Amino acid sequence: MAVAVVLVSSGGVATYATYDLAASFTDEVVDVPEQGSVPPDIGAIEGGVNILVTGIDECEKEFAHLFGARCTGADRSSRLNDVNLLVHISSNPRRVTVVSFPRDLIVTLPPCTRADGSSFGGGVDQINTAYMYGGLGCVVNTVSALSGLNIPFGAVVTFGGVIKVTDAIGGVEVCLARGIRDRNTGLDLSAGTHTVSGVTALQFLRTRYGVGDGSDLSRISNQQQYMSRLARKLVSEDVLSDPARLYRLAAVALDNVTPTRALANPFTVVQIALAAKDVPFDEIVFVQYPTLESPTDANRVVPNEEAADQLWAALASNKPLVLTGDVGANGGVVEAPTDEPTPGPTPSASPTPAASPTDVAELPRSITGSTAAQETCSAGNVR
Repeated sequence: MAVAVVLVSSGGVATYATYDLAASFTDEVVDVPEQGSVPPDIGAIEGGVNILVTGIDECEKEFAHLFGARCTGADRSSRLNDVNLLVHISSNPRRVTVVSFPRDLIVTLPPCTRADGSSFGGGVDQINTAYMYGGLGCVVNTVSALSGLNIPFGAVVTFGGVIKVTDAIGGVEVCLARGIRDRNTGLDLSAGTHTVSGVTALQFLRTRYGVGDGSDLSRISNQQQYMSRLARKLVSEDVLSDPARLYRLAAVALDNVTPTRALANPFTVVQIALAAKDVPFDEIVFVQYPTLESPTDANRVVPNEEAADQLWAALASNKPLVLTGDVGANGGVVEAPTDEPTPGPTPSASPTPAASPTDVAELPRSITGSTAAQETCSAGNVR
């Protein structure tokens, strides 16, 4: 979803279409005054860009029947920010990093102002309670406090929003090293490749007990596989160079998110897209925010502040990121197997000089993740 929000509006979208999108985009917006705004322009946005995309577990009437007890039991009125993605686009040279924050991360929530003008005083709790306490603004402020980054752009996506956007995309092909059978989400897929869209895509993104060790950390790795393959699909199928497809896809995407006011400006959406559209796959990086087991609850995690400081310093340096950790946390994904032999250099080929250690930012092994150039497969629970 984060990659889609950044990419779907890039390329030659006509001005009239941009104005048409503004109507649905600005019907419902969130003010985050603490984070400021960006003036619109006709070119790519200047400097770096930070966007917070959060997925909430809201049971909308249109789709509640699909989720059984989840939307009829005691949790049916829940509005928790269970998915939290920080999309960072660096200044020149452009690079994209998507940081996923575990829902069970214990943090200090900062004070924030709710949509009705009332105040939340802050406190220690799981990060996924921030939306419940103060809406999108509170989630943005929480991630901004963790990262030290100014985050003017944000968007909320619901279950229904994911279903509609993934249908509009036309499906994403995902890989399963082992099958997934998850009664909690209803997902039942065999090993191999599958094109998922609509409800099945939502089940795939939500599955927790179906991959790895059943933790939220392994679920994040599975979500990163989906985002990586989505990015490659948008480029390989020339979606970004087809104005008609772009308009249809953007219309659905923008109609199914609730943005911050800074992101609601259609010119700003185009500016961001222009900044991100030419980033190569190996510099689109998906990482999980580094954590440690909570000393008071084995089912919760706390920030690994030393590793996190290295991550934020690496982004500030704007050097190519070098991943040294596993492709996924807690066994959620594995590297995709390949049957093709690794080609050797031709006799006339000149060796490519290795990058100097001073020219890259090497992340610690405690930070798991992969690039869009890598292929991973879900490590499902069917053996």
